[in-house]
Amino acid sequence: MEPFLQLLSETWFGFLKAAWFTVQMTATSLVIAIIIGLAFAFFRISRSKILVGIAKVYIIVIRGTPLILQIMVLYFGITKIIMLSDFWAGSLALAIHNGAYIAEIFRGTIQSIDKGQMEAARSLGMKYSLAMRRIIMPQAFKRAIPPLGNQFIIGLKDSSLVGLIGYNELYLASQSTAARTFLQFEAYSIAGLYYLILVLFFTFILYKVERRLDVGKGAVS
Repeated sequence: MEPFLQLLSETWFGFLKAAWFTVQMTATSLVIAIIIGLAFAFFRISRSKILVGIAKVYIIVIRGTPLILQIMVLYFGITKIIMLSDFWAGSLALAIHNGAYIAEIFRGTIQSIDKGQMEAARSLGMKYSLAMRRIIMPQAFKRAIPPLGNQFIIGLKDSSLVGLIGYNELYLASQSTAARTFLQFEAYSIAGLYYLILVLFFTFILYKVERRLDVGKGAVS
């Protein structure tokens, strides 16, 4: 226990900085993933067979291959076309990965809204796009909050794989500390402690948001 506490006292600032980098990347990737996911969710519910097909291929490929391979393929593929920093390369890779799952989240919440609401809006003279924006999507977003929060937490933990392309997040910080001090168990345990604190913190925030918006009342039984 003593080596762990000593190493923690010596490296807390470096790990705290890495934790902040981890949160930054996760938040950035989730914002981009929501945009991607929303677009592909509309593709999935579109009447166009081409758009539905494109969405299905994207979702099947992303959900059917390991994240580590996606990061490597996207990182080395993107950098051949345009030079990106480790932060943006990692954020885009995580966004494309999470976008496939978020697309299915949005598709499910949109389709969970009673079809009668769309029919009523159209009967009042609303265009489809206006009815979606004012009536369907606000309810769909509310129902999507719990799974989106879970996806954020999953993305937070998945961000550890971005350390393999050189971004200084928590996992890479623990690797560097372990290599420098030869205290592998202690270094990785410290990283695990930081991950646990972050997950518990954001789980608490998500719980408060759900209570604030009273998400459960709009959920489908």
